[in-house]
Amino acid sequence: MAEDKKPLLIKRYASRRLYNTETSDYVTLEDIAGFIREGREVQIVDLKSGDDLTRQYLLQIIAEHESRGETMLPVNVLTDLVRSYTDQANSMVPQFLQASFEMLRDGQSKMMKNMAKVHPMAQMPGFEAMQAQQQAFLKAMTSGMPPQWPGNETGDESRADARPSGDDNLDDIKRQLAELQAKLSKMDK
Repeated sequence: MAEDKKPLLIKRYASRRLYNTETSDYVTLEDIAGFIREGREVQIVDLKSGDDLTRQYLLQIIAEHESRGETMLPVNVLTDLVRSYTDQANSMVPQFLQASFEMLRDGQSKMMKNMAKVHPMAQMPGFEAMQAQQQAFLKAMTSGMPPQWPGNETGDESRADARPSGDDNLDDIKRQLAELQAKLSKMDK
């Protein structure tokens, strides 16, 4: 079990082939996506330089799924992400995305627990696998993001109250976050 907490190390060779150091064989991007769906943390490094390439390959996996028609990210969200790269100094996007996925994961976890107590679907074969896959997806989407909003080092639940200075879009972000919290509260009841 302790080994599962340690990231699976994948080395990229100069030929761009990806090598799984645990099983001593070559893997594909789809194999890596499978590891992540199973709940494994993955780290991809360049063999020669030692550079961490994990983010680059995760983005490539997402791009391949999107190009095959497995769309999850609406065009307006992708557009907003591109726009956020132009103003990185004041960007709240990474913190907002992380907080949103944390709320989604927490709400989903509560919903699944409640469902398991009262819903007959919880007795269906594969229900636990579906839960694990959803948790792995959310974990993969939020990995690499800072754990807290700036100015909220206490770790309490008042993240929406953290206010970095100079961000014109903060009120809009706070409104969206409040809407997400309200939806999750309704799901919990």
